[in-house]
Amino acid sequence: MEKLVRDRIPEIIAADGAPPLPLRRLEAGEKLEKLEEKLREEVGEYLESRAPEELADILEVIRALAEALGLPPEDLERIRLRKARERGAFELGIAMDFPE
Repeated sequence: MEKLVRDRIPEIIAADGAPPLPLRRLEAGEKLEKLEEKLREEVGEYLESRAPEELADILEVIRALAEALGLPPEDLERIRLRKARERGAFELGIAMDFPE
């Protein structure tokens, strides 16, 4: 099964003495698709473990997704801040009951 890995993973595997695994550089469209798959994977891992490391992994994937879409991290943060100003954030923990 082919999946997206962090840039240094092949180097780390080689340093551990494990046999090299097949690898390739993804095309732009493939990279976006694999990043979306990775985001689902990392969110699932966080929901299972609630580990801060998994939250950091989610942030790393989001940052890479933004970059793949041509959106610099500072622009993404600017958008986040604008939305927080206009619509609020999630600090108060408000839940609403919407009709189905």
